[in-house]
Amino acid sequence: MGHLAILTAPLPGHLNPVQVLASALVGRGWRISLVHLDAARRFITTPDIGFTPLPGGTEQVLEAYLATLVEPNGPTRLRRMIGATAAMTDRLLAEAPGVLDRIGATAILADAVEPAGPLIAARLKLPYAIAVTGLPLLGEADVPPPFVGWRYRPDALGRFRNRSGYAITDWLMRPVQRVIDARRREWNLPASCPRPRVQVAQCPRGLDFPRRRLPPEFHYGSPWRAAETEPLHLPHDGRPLVFCSLGTIQGARRELFVTMARACAAIGARAVIGHGGGLSPMEENALPGDPLVRAFWPQAAVLRQCAAAVLHGGFNSVLDALAAGVPIVALPIGFEQPATAARLAHIGAGRVLSPRGLSVGELALALEAVLRQPSYRQASRTIGAEIAVAGGAAAAAAAVNAALAAPA
Repeated sequence: MGHLAILTAPLPGHLNPVQVLASALVGRGWRISLVHLDAARRFITTPDIGFTPLPGGTEQVLEAYLATLVEPNGPTRLRRMIGATAAMTDRLLAEAPGVLDRIGATAILADAVEPAGPLIAARLKLPYAIAVTGLPLLGEADVPPPFVGWRYRPDALGRFRNRSGYAITDWLMRPVQRVIDARRREWNLPASCPRPRVQVAQCPRGLDFPRRRLPPEFHYGSPWRAAETEPLHLPHDGRPLVFCSLGTIQGARRELFVTMARACAAIGARAVIGHGGGLSPMEENALPGDPLVRAFWPQAAVLRQCAAAVLHGGFNSVLDALAAGVPIVALPIGFEQPATAARLAHIGAGRVLSPRGLSVGELALALEAVLRQPSYRQASRTIGAEIAVAGGAAAAAAAVNAALAAPA
């Protein structure tokens, strides 16, 4: 079919679903090469796709980048994170075109969060598709920016607020835009890149805020997940199980896990904690309330056995909980998490609390609400039913294949 180069953020939350989509494209005859820093190779878990490293960079470059994402809040930390993102985009712009030319790439699949992809496609005159691993990044005035926890408000005041939010976001992201603009001038490219052939999203339509208009190439979808290879049987002793996770980056927040475990015990539930490698064995053993604890669980399989979830609002975790019809208490920390949490509240599938200064009693009350009030579970099951028929990675791969295989 052709040789598809994938450009995405070097983070498990992006690489994991993109790999599943890539594997589905391999099944349609595409040769796949993920392209990034060699240190990102450790996140590649799918054997039927290739990985081609950029020529420069060391393990320390990736570790320094990841370190800026652990604490995303606060002006200094935010500037540091945006600066690191700009540097990573600049690295891709400097080195990826030569790599893609050398390996004979015939098309590009770019993650929506990595702005280097469309510009590289324009530079090399290659067709490209966009993979939307998180919330849609469409900039519509009726919908708040996908990084804030604002409620949906489609009136004049809401649109004014949203436009102001997008303007502030653009201002904050100036370091990234300067990198893009400098490379565009160097390559003598026009101010706007050609549009993607298709945009495929993990996001179900029912989870997003209502939109008046969508680009014609945009497709809502459902989670891109690999088939499970073995069954999981959690011990059940009559207590409801509550899955508790802060994702792969924020898992070192020991006190927050302590609060989760105590809140579960306070309402007669048992926590199932996945800390992503952020806790030591000693810290695991010290967690109260007799929780089940691992660094990583097969998340989708665990959630199907749980009655509720306490999550940081990371998009992949939220999708897996909704696919299982599980109501959520969201504790958004940063990035797109407040916006995802706002959508959960909008559809009635969960409650939202601030993780800052969170008390055991506050979390226990929210957990009891989502466990005892049927409306939360029903809202989750409604999205779960949409996810079940949306086709996942297979449907997204079909759309990408049709768009990129078509003549220009």
